[in-house]
Amino acid sequence: MSAAVAVTGLGLVTPAGIGTKGSWERLLSATPTAATDPELQGLPVDFSCRVPQQLLADSLGRGLRWRTDRFIQFAVIAAREAVADAGLYPAEWDSTRVGVVIGVGGSALEHMPEYAKVAQGRYGAVTPSLVARSQPGMAAGEVGLDLGAQGPTMCTSTVCASGTAALGAAKMLLDSGSCDIVIAGGTDSARCQLGAIAFWRMGALSGRCDDPARASRPFDADRDGFVLAEGAGVLVLERTEHARARNAPLYAELAGQGLSSDAYHCVAPHPEGEGATRAMHAALNDAGLRAADIDHVNAHGTSTSLNDLAEARALRRVFGTPPPVTANKSVFGHSIGGGGAIEAVCSVLSLHHGIIPPTANLDRPDPDIDLDIVTKKPRTAALSAVLSNSVGFGGHNAAIILRKP
Repeated sequence: MSAAVAVTGLGLVTPAGIGTKGSWERLLSATPTAATDPELQGLPVDFSCRVPQQLLADSLGRGLRWRTDRFIQFAVIAAREAVADAGLYPAEWDSTRVGVVIGVGGSALEHMPEYAKVAQGRYGAVTPSLVARSQPGMAAGEVGLDLGAQGPTMCTSTVCASGTAALGAAKMLLDSGSCDIVIAGGTDSARCQLGAIAFWRMGALSGRCDDPARASRPFDADRDGFVLAEGAGVLVLERTEHARARNAPLYAELAGQGLSSDAYHCVAPHPEGEGATRAMHAALNDAGLRAADIDHVNAHGTSTSLNDLAEARALRRVFGTPPPVTANKSVFGHSIGGGGAIEAVCSVLSLHHGIIPPTANLDRPDPDIDLDIVTKKPRTAALSAVLSNSVGFGGHNAAIILRKP
């Protein structure tokens, strides 16, 4: 069991908009953000959950727009919101004690025009910013540059579990005493032509091109794959004594984290959820809690046949009778490395407000999935502790436990 750390600031960039308020309200309304995507026109899957372009442009200066990819831009915007929300001022903090950990699942998927230049032998036409804008670690690098954070800066890249793994790594930095503050979360943007083709080709995407809004349907008997999305979630984490010394309001405590590997298959989860089960048990042990202490689970819930069933089995193994479950990807889609961090922010908001958001599009629950899934409308609940779960291709599993301070 290690010490809990304080959550003092939140930031979100999602397909519902920029800022935590609009995204949280959209989630509570159970109104999906999936829609036909003009950038995917003519592809086998032509829809996604997309961050509004004009809102994104309005939030950035010209330099960042020119030299960075979308996944970096999301991270910078969400980090700025989280730091402001925490009441922190970079000019006043000890920058050497401020770390940055940002999870990114992939990179360089939106550069087909640059690849075409190489294929055509037009080497001098390739943008000189290609390396800096496409490396996963540049999201953390640009956040650190933007905020002047000079402590440990790193990227976790564990595919769809990257954002949650970043929060686990941040907690380790704080537990070790290496930092007083860590700006942590996840970001990604795979909803581009190459990303859409690649995920479609592996059979992971929903094919409901005629009805995108109803395509992401976690735990539903008629689910047929996930919806590609993009976005970022960032949390300000602090050593609790540091936060209290500056009289910072605490949203929650990051009480426990757990990581594991399936070592089973390159892309399929273990069918009984063994790796996810180990990650959840590790998070409980780290928090010094029992399964019965958890009041709500924010599921990975991708809307794929294999993942949802394996996750449900893992939850039954850990909890026996699991507490109420929700799946945020039904509204926001699957933003790969950004997903777990977005869900962590939403889990903090659930704790803070005592409300569990509904799962959208759950019209015909899978009879093989025996869970209490919140649907149709938000559920008011007395929440003391929430578990947020992530799994990823390659067998990566990450779980975190948030509790009331």
